Amino acid sequence: MTMTRQFRDDENGAAMVEYTILLGIITVAVIATIIGVGTWVNGKWTALNSALPAS
Repeated sequence: MTMTRQFRDDENGAAMVEYTILLGIITVAVIATIIGVGTWVNGKWTALNSALPAS
């Protein structure tokens, strides 16, 4: 418990928490972008597949 209090009162601990939150936000944004691009590519691929004549 003492170590937790020292970590909370230390400025380096606060900075590490801020950087961790920022990293989490960036990670969520990257994952959302990857999912969005994947969905877009899948839609284009499906449209292309539908437009090709069946042999």
